[in-house]
Amino acid sequence: MIQLKKTLKDLFVSKQWVFLLLVMIVISIYTGIVNPRFLTVRNLTNLLSQVSVLSLVACGATILIISGEIDISAGANIGLSACVMAILMGMGVSTVLAGLVGIIVAMVCSSLIGIGCIAFKAPSFIVSLAAISVFNGVALAATSGTLKTIFGKMEFLGSGTIFGFVPVIFVIALVGYLVTHFILAYTKLGRRVYAIGDNSRAAFLAGIRIDLNKVVFFAINGLFLGVAALLLLARVGAAQPTTGSGMELQAIGAAVIGGTPMVGGKGSVVGTFFGVALWGLIANALNMLNISPFWQEATMGMLIIVAVAITSLRARAERTLAS
Repeated sequence: MIQLKKTLKDLFVSKQWVFLLLVMIVISIYTGIVNPRFLTVRNLTNLLSQVSVLSLVACGATILIISGEIDISAGANIGLSACVMAILMGMGVSTVLAGLVGIIVAMVCSSLIGIGCIAFKAPSFIVSLAAISVFNGVALAATSGTLKTIFGKMEFLGSGTIFGFVPVIFVIALVGYLVTHFILAYTKLGRRVYAIGDNSRAAFLAGIRIDLNKVVFFAINGLFLGVAALLLLARVGAAQPTTGSGMELQAIGAAVIGGTPMVGGKGSVVGTFFGVALWGLIANALNMLNISPFWQEATMGMLIIVAVAITSLRARAERTLAS
């Protein structure tokens, strides 16, 4: 019995996603009892669609946070990329080519943030903060502040389903999670992400090229943002400079909720997956429970605070177990 308690304690301390999964089960049961429509196939399909774009943004955010960096311009980057795609499609460019150009734009924009951090020896928070205005300004100039529609293009990508209930964009999001997990768990690049985030000085002494790798991390983040912009454009059917606004904070919050500390060096995309799932589940449940939008905003903010507290307590428990 004592051994079982110790095993369960170790599990909850080392795997924050287990705690998140239990919270999700409790919320689902309660919401399903109060509003039976919550557990319908239609609502669950809608929930999966809602978290798909955020999932890709969170994948990129997880890699950056583990490496000790942060990008708060992700939403503005998505807005600019989506506008570029919509403009090109409106000019008659094929959806495939327009999508590729938009993804490249997102990668270039994100890479420039990494280059700026290195060139000016400035924190990524400050550089990405400045980038928000740059990206928004370029998007406004390109669109003249107007909404750009794509007139029903990419409908299968935006609203198509597999087996009648699994959204296509959610399948793409799952691929994003798998790619991120593969990078972090099975590649040299992934080991460098953890090494640089844990102790950049030690990583440098070990022969790791810090500056080059950081630019690569930001480029990968841009790749995820570009695909996220494509999916968001396909789902909404239109783009404007504010498309994706605020999504960066949700992605960072989801990564933190999943157990990735802001100090870097630790974390996993598995935790991020459950963090995104919990974020989307709570938002959906609050709507189903007819909670005021004002209180919904406050609830999501409190969720991040609670997640930070849990992460802190978990880190303290890990040190206790280690000693």
